[in-house]
Amino acid sequence: MNTIRIGSRESKLAVIQSELVMDAIRTAHPDIRLELVTMKTTGDKILDRTLDQIGGKGLFVKELDAALLDGRVDFTVHSCKDLPMDIDERIPLAGFTRREDPRDVLVLPQGVAELDRSRPIGCASARRTVQLRALFPGMEIAPVRGNVLTRLRKLDEGQYSALVLAAAGLKRLGLEERIARYFTVDELLPAAGQGILAVQARAGEDLSCLDGVLDADGTACALVERAFVRALDGGCSSPIAAHAVVEGETITIDGLYVDEQGRVSRDRRSGPREQGEELARRLAETLKGGCLCPGK
Repeated sequence: MNTIRIGSRESKLAVIQSELVMDAIRTAHPDIRLELVTMKTTGDKILDRTLDQIGGKGLFVKELDAALLDGRVDFTVHSCKDLPMDIDERIPLAGFTRREDPRDVLVLPQGVAELDRSRPIGCASARRTVQLRALFPGMEIAPVRGNVLTRLRKLDEGQYSALVLAAAGLKRLGLEERIARYFTVDELLPAAGQGILAVQARAGEDLSCLDGVLDADGTACALVERAFVRALDGGCSSPIAAHAVVEGETITIDGLYVDEQGRVSRDRRSGPREQGEELARRLAETLKGGCLCPGK
C-alpha cells in the first residue's frame, strides 16, 4: 500500500489542522495509509520582527513548498489566511475545507475579567490593528508574534492587557474557554480565508483521496476573498480584510481596504456564486476609489 505524506508546520495548531484533514481522508478512504511530516518554517523561527519586516506570509510556506516540489510530501495543509496570494503553478491549491468560526475574539489574561486599558492589546496584523483603533480609541495596539500558545504565554505574563486572535484556532486547540468576547464581522472584519484550511499538491496529482476533505462553500468563499485581496495587491502588511458568505446560489462579500494615507473604505456586494471572483474584483476597484472614516 502506498503512503500519502502530509506536510505541516510543527506548531500544535498546525498539527491539529493537518490531523483534521487526515481524519477526513481516513473516514472516506480507510484503506489509505497516512504519514504526518512536520517542519519548522522560516516564519516560525524569526519572532522578533513583524511579518512585513522579514518578507511576508511566504516565509510560513517556503519550506513546505520545497518539500512538495522535491517529493518529500504529497500534500501540505495550511491556514488559508496565512497563504501568500502568489502560488507556484507547479504546486497549485487543491481546494479548501469547510469553514470554522471566522470571527476574531478578545482574550484576557488568566483570571482577569476586565480589560486593563493601561496595557496594550496585542495583535499580529495590520488588518486587526486599524480596526481595533476604531473599537478601542486611545488604547495602544502592539504587535505580538509567535504561535497561539506562545502569544497566550506572553499575555498571561503581563505583557499585554489582551490579545485578539482567531476563534477558529482557539477552538481547534480546545481553548474556547479563553475567549472573553467574540467580535462580530461588522465590528472586526476577518482576514481573507480565516477559519478555512487549504490543501496544496503537485500539479497533475490524483486528488480523489480529498473528496471527503474539500468543501464547495468553503472553496467558493476562499477563492472570492483571495480574489479581492489579490485585486488590491494585498500582502501581509496591507490592512485589507474580506469575508464572504454563501446562501444557496448567492454569494456576498464584505471588503475593507486602507489606502496609503490611512483612509478606510468598506463596502459589500452580492451576486451569483459562479460570478463571485469577478464580484470581488469589482468591489476592490470600487474601494480603491472611495474612503470612509474608520469605524463607519
